[in-house]
Amino acid sequence: MAAIGLALLLFSADFMVRGAVGIARRLGLSPLIIGLTVVAIGTSAPELVTTMTATLEGSPDLALGNVIGSNLANMLLILGIAALIQPVACAPRVIARDGSMVLIATILFVAIAMTGVFAFWHGIALLAALALYLIMTYRAERKTEADSLHAKEVEEVSGVPERTIVAALFLLGGLIGTVIGAKLLVDGGVTVAESLGVSKTVIGLTLVAIGTSLPELAIVVVASMRGHGDVALGNVLGSNIFNLLGITGAVAVVSPLAVSPALLEFDIWLLLGVTVLLLPLMLTGGRLCRREGTLLVLLYSGFLAFQVESVRSLVL
Repeated sequence: MAAIGLALLLFSADFMVRGAVGIARRLGLSPLIIGLTVVAIGTSAPELVTTMTATLEGSPDLALGNVIGSNLANMLLILGIAALIQPVACAPRVIARDGSMVLIATILFVAIAMTGVFAFWHGIALLAALALYLIMTYRAERKTEADSLHAKEVEEVSGVPERTIVAALFLLGGLIGTVIGAKLLVDGGVTVAESLGVSKTVIGLTLVAIGTSLPELAIVVVASMRGHGDVALGNVLGSNIFNLLGITGAVAVVSPLAVSPALLEFDIWLLLGVTVLLLPLMLTGGRLCRREGTLLVLLYSGFLAFQVESVRSLVL
C-alpha cells in the first residue's frame, strides 16, 4: 500500500505543478510570483498533504517525523547529489537571505517543539513568518526578476500545458491523486510501523520523508545537469522554509501537533546541527564542491544506518 501511495503521490504532484504553472501563466502572473508561490507550494504538496493526513488520522509522530526527515533529506541527500553532479554555486545574497531564513525557521521550530506541542497560535506565528519571508523576497527580487532564482525555478518545470482546460485538468487530477496517494502512504507507513514493531516516528523520518522529498530531488537533479546549481540550492532552501513554517504552521492551525520524546531527544537537534553545518559549507569558496557533496551524502547514509539499526535492535 505504501509503495502504491508513494508512486501515486509523486506522479500526481508532478501533474499538479505543471497544471498550476500553466494556469498561472495564462493568468499573466510573473515568473517570480509563480516561482515564489506556485512552484514552491506545488513541490511541497506531498509533504503538506501527507503531514496533514497523518495528523488528522492520529499519527502526529509520523507527521512531524516527515517534516524533520524531509528537511534532512533536502540538505544532506538532495543537495549532496546536486553537488556530486556539478559544484553548486552559493551566491552571497542567497546565503544571506534564504540561508539565514532557514536557520531562523529551524531555531523557531526547535523552540516551539521544546514546549511539547505545536498549538493553534504557534501555527499562526509560523504562517506569519512565512508570509513575511515571501514579501521580503518578492521586494528584493522584483527589480532584478530576470536574475531571480525563484523565477529561474519555473524554467525547470517541463511539460507545462499551454491550453487552460488541459492545465485545469492537470491541476485537478494532480490534486485528487495527491490526496489519495498521501492517504495510502500514511496508512501503509502505519502498517509497516506496526508490523515491524517500531515507532511511527522512524517511518516518518525515513520512508515517508524520502518519498515526499522526491519532487525536490527531480527538480534539483535536472537543474544541476543543466548547470543551474544556484537554482538547485534555492529550491532546497526554499523547500525547507516551506516545510518548517508553511506545512507545520498550516497543520498546527487545523489540529495540535504533539511532539514525541524521541524527536526531542535526538532528531530535532540533528536537524538544527545539520542546518548550522550547512552554512559554513556554503560559504567555503562560494560553492558546494563534490568533496562537500560526498560529505553530505555520507552523513545522510549514516543517519539512515542509525535508523535501520534502531529498527533491527527493536525487532531482534
